[in-house]
Amino acid sequence: MSRPFLKMNGLGNDFVVVEARSQPFAPSAEEVRAIASREGGIGCDQLISLEPAAGEADVRVRFWNADGEEVGACGNGSRCVGWLVMEATGRDAAVLEVGDRLLRTSRAGDGLVSVDMGEPGLDWTDIPLDEPMDTRGIELQVGPIDAPLLHTPGCVSMGNPHVVFFVDDIDTAPVREVGPMIEHHRLFPEGVNVGFAEVRARDHIRLRVWERGAGLTKACGTGACAALVACARRGLTDRKARLELDGGDLTIEWREADGHVIMTGPASLDFTGTLP
Repeated sequence: MSRPFLKMNGLGNDFVVVEARSQPFAPSAEEVRAIASREGGIGCDQLISLEPAAGEADVRVRFWNADGEEVGACGNGSRCVGWLVMEATGRDAAVLEVGDRLLRTSRAGDGLVSVDMGEPGLDWTDIPLDEPMDTRGIELQVGPIDAPLLHTPGCVSMGNPHVVFFVDDIDTAPVREVGPMIEHHRLFPEGVNVGFAEVRARDHIRLRVWERGAGLTKACGTGACAALVACARRGLTDRKARLELDGGDLTIEWREADGHVIMTGPASLDFTGTLP
């Protein structure tokens, strides 16, 4: 029995979104990799399934990275799903059930969608790390001890683990070289998304992210949220900023009133099809 899917993207971070509300969907890691393959499959950074939800949520959402591993969060993907639900219902808001959390999405005008990503996890156990550390700046460096290329990154959980290195020049930052090395570093027992943030103003961060299980992508929504929180905690930026990623811009606000992180950006539908 064929299954419909939609190909979507948020700033070039692309997804295959599968309808699973009437037909159960339990792909193996091998099947996920086949769908995500840009050579023989549809091609995507993440696979997303839409499933029946409980309580007040409109839909339950699950995410798999391109390597086949199921993960707990995807910011750009959540924005795309929120847009789908709002388009289907004609409403200006939608509630997503993601793991044990409810994510509230809303229209933000001009093709934009906002997602309340909730409070960031800031304790070392939230990330998680392999040992206790101050997540404002953990004991990690890349390069010679007396002259490290990168050092003392911040760590934030946005439902998935992030480490954020602060760099002087994003164009010369060793993203492709360091990203895969840190992704599997012993400090991160569940692996980690690796961000490289250049602060250009108190309301402007240039960011690139090596995503766990997906590699270098054009945009990472949870990575943008984590970068803003990490920079604000260090006093490098205000609590609201424009995050400039390879695929475009997101607006991230770490709200002082309730500590929630609000992500705003576009969502796009590329094409539709069916899985065999």
